Amino acid sequence: MKLKSILAMFAVFLVCTQAAQPQGKDEVPTIHVDATPGHEINSFDPDVAMGSSIDALSHSSIDKVYTPHIIQESLGAGWGPISYRNNTELRMAAWHWTENGTWSDTAGKRGYFTGSAELKDPIRYILPYALPHRGFSTSGDRPITGPNLTYWKSNPYLTSKFTGESDTLHPQWVVVDLKSQKSVNAIRIAWAAPFATTYRVEYWIGKDPLEFDRGPEGEWKTFDTGSQKSVTGGTVTLRLGNAPVTAQYFRIWMTESSNTCDEHGSGDVRNCVGYAIKEIELGTVDANNEFKGAAQDVNEQQKFTYCSSSIDPWHSADDANASGMGQHSGFDLFYTSSITNGLPARIPVTMLYGTPEDAAAQIAYIEKRGYPIAGIELGEEPDGKHALPEDYGALYIQWAIAIHKIDPKLKLGGPIFEGVNEDITVWPDDQGRKSWMGRFVAYLKSHGHLQDLAFVSFEHYPYEPCAITWKSLYQEPQLTKHILQVWRDDGVPRDVPLMITEDHLAAALTGPMSTIFSGLWLADNVGSFFEGGGAVFYHSPIQPEALHNTCLGWATWSNFIADANYNIFGYTALYYAARVINLDWVQHHSGIHRMYPTASGIEDGEGNRLVTSYAVHRPDGQWALMLVNRDQETPHTVRIAFDDKQHRKSETFVGPVAFTTFGSEQYVWKNDGENSHADPDGPPFATSVPDTRGRTFTLPKASVTILRGNAGVLVR
Repeated sequence: MKLKSILAMFAVFLVCTQAAQPQGKDEVPTIHVDATPGHEINSFDPDVAMGSSIDALSHSSIDKVYTPHIIQESLGAGWGPISYRNNTELRMAAWHWTENGTWSDTAGKRGYFTGSAELKDPIRYILPYALPHRGFSTSGDRPITGPNLTYWKSNPYLTSKFTGESDTLHPQWVVVDLKSQKSVNAIRIAWAAPFATTYRVEYWIGKDPLEFDRGPEGEWKTFDTGSQKSVTGGTVTLRLGNAPVTAQYFRIWMTESSNTCDEHGSGDVRNCVGYAIKEIELGTVDANNEFKGAAQDVNEQQKFTYCSSSIDPWHSADDANASGMGQHSGFDLFYTSSITNGLPARIPVTMLYGTPEDAAAQIAYIEKRGYPIAGIELGEEPDGKHALPEDYGALYIQWAIAIHKIDPKLKLGGPIFEGVNEDITVWPDDQGRKSWMGRFVAYLKSHGHLQDLAFVSFEHYPYEPCAITWKSLYQEPQLTKHILQVWRDDGVPRDVPLMITEDHLAAALTGPMSTIFSGLWLADNVGSFFEGGGAVFYHSPIQPEALHNTCLGWATWSNFIADANYNIFGYTALYYAARVINLDWVQHHSGIHRMYPTASGIEDGEGNRLVTSYAVHRPDGQWALMLVNRDQETPHTVRIAFDDKQHRKSETFVGPVAFTTFGSEQYVWKNDGENSHADPDGPPFATSVPDTRGRTFTLPKASVTILRGNAGVLVR
């Protein structure tokens, strides 16, 4: 152990032992735990509720991660179950959870692929497949490109043939972003088949209409002659009005299809429903009806972009992305590697760009293998794909029916929102409702399928990566608890558990992910989630990741300081914080923990709470308090009181108290390019504080401290 680490531990020991001396009661604040019977605010089993996750990896990374050494290290942070993330759907692609299966067009090895549930060779890798019918659409995160991009076509599973309801209830749309305000009074549309026979062309007045996560501000206006009914396809040029309209965003809103078959023929009804467009161009027509496209400004770096409501999952064997990047762990490798900790895993099925038959086959395969499933997430980040809630709901019901035919006991959920801090609002429906979650829940309820929503899951990425300061720490408990309440206010039933299934400081890599900031943030993140009524929490990711330069310094996503070949050179603050949370605050492999309210009045001059507290009564009978001192400069000494308000009693710890702390005295990040590291580099300091009269506890500056022991005689 390094000398600096030994000296840091000794310093903490002195502080801790000095804190055990009697002090005047007026000088030391008290952390109150409301231990009144019946006042518990949550209960959870860490082996169900506290886990980590794994996402897409390169082909070579899969080989390196799934080795005994890396898995052993990965599990060392103490997390329990694991959540399997679906990055393929995130990037607008189809995934083949197995390469054994059938194409709807068998001879051409193309169409709609359904994996085989037959047990053959173990599955090690999962490949992404580009979607040819993505066409010009750019919705999503860095869409996987392929060699066969043709035209855009909407998802056939959102048509009356599959939803059982009128297509007018599931309008499909394309939004064109011209990058800046431009004058437009005409549109040229090159329709493919099937085409829209009823549609309207609109322009947007307001701020970004595609900003679903922050809420679009404005409204769509139909051009004077923008409404089209009983029209034919082909390439059409429409004069939308005499006077040009100046706007940046334009929308084609399609409500009735020709139901004519596309180039793949009439052998599959999915080829003959929905809408398809080859090209769209906006511009102006002059008095001679000559069309002139809107010119792109010289200072605009990107071409015009086109966002669509949905995408047809049709693809071919030639669209496989076998580059080695963006692959996923095969389910056999995943389940047999021990990375699941021997616990049921939460797994995804592809839905936005898949078929219900393929999802059902995937589940049948996993169950035939005997692999345990904690729950199934349907789709991936529909808000980021600009899917409207009714469309997601229509797909959700079809997938739920197909999967429950395989096993009616399986728990299904979603929508797996991107990390947001406020309600997700979208363009208002006919009733003026804007809340995405509210409309999704209402859709399931009105269609008699609310019981198929066994849990609601979402991601948590609370901060803008380049705007994090130390004071950002003060926001975390409120951010977490607020978004939990938002989903309830939107109509998620009280008996439907809320889950964070992917979690980190920010959605992009940032320097504070590897400083002591991240350790304190994680403690508040976990504590406030359960304090706010959350059910299951997964921190991301479980595997090592290399260091990279960011806007706020060098950092890694992971618990480890490692190189690109997964050689581990050290541990990050996230690793050590996870260990004190998982090994000292809670007790895995023991059962239900009960959480009780706490009160801490330690604030700075601006009213920021400097010390947060989270109390659990563990199955072993001990009380464990997680205390986060977010004061970057000053330690704080506290007393602990367990209050039984029903019997008007107040007790404190009796006997020795296990004292474990991790903070800025054990860990300091050195920002040194590719050689960045921590010095001192941990580990947490642990000791036993003896029972003394008037005992107090000092929380070191910028630290997470766990106090664990027995309380006085409380009626339980």
